[in-house]
Amino acid sequence: EVQLVESGGGLVETGGSLRLSCATSGFTFADYSIGWLRQAPGKERERVSCITNHDGYTSYADSVKGRFTISSDNAKNTVYLQMNSLKPEDTAVYYCAVDCSSPLIEGIDYWGRGILVTVSS
Repeated sequence: EVQLVESGGGLVETGGSLRLSCATSGFTFADYSIGWLRQAPGKERERVSCITNHDGYTSYADSVKGRFTISSDNAKNTVYLQMNSLKPEDTAVYYCAVDCSSPLIEGIDYWGRGILVTVSS
């Protein structure tokens, strides 16, 4: 059974930092792209960042480039998202997902439950 468990969210002030973690199990971690999407209130879910574990390729949404860094630990089957210089517009529920490089978000089969990040102004 595929399991994705997010942690590390919470409330932070503008300009602050948080590190999200996604602990995974139930699949061969190194064979997949794993990453983060987010959904703000009243908005559609959007891609944030993705890492392809077999070659380390990373991608970022334009809105987070230079502020967020994705990384993975193959020994721990865990993906991280370091978020710096946070802005109120980063406020959202953040979801970890397997196969985040899928062309369509609707094509992503495995999701975590999501974790709330709130950035106060």
